[in-house]
Amino acid sequence: MTAFRVSVHITPRRGILDPQGKAVVGALHSLGFNGVTEVHVGRYIIVETDAEDASGAEASVRSMCERLLANPVIEDFEIESAAAQ
Repeated sequence: MTAFRVSVHITPRRGILDPQGKAVVGALHSLGFNGVTEVHVGRYIIVETDAEDASGAEASVRSMCERLLANPVIEDFEIESAAAQ
């Protein structure tokens, strides 16, 4: 087994109400960034796990996201990387 560090981005799905993102848009507009049309605020999660290889680590973390870390009804997730430590 090898230790892997897997990075995951979880964001609200398009079309889902994102009050925090709307608040950030308003704040950016008040600072003069009027070209901003949308902001989506999500989470960045790092999972440290043991696996045989990088694809095994990614598969394990994908299962974690599908079952617990991300709400499949309102959130999407993307596994950014799986790096051996």
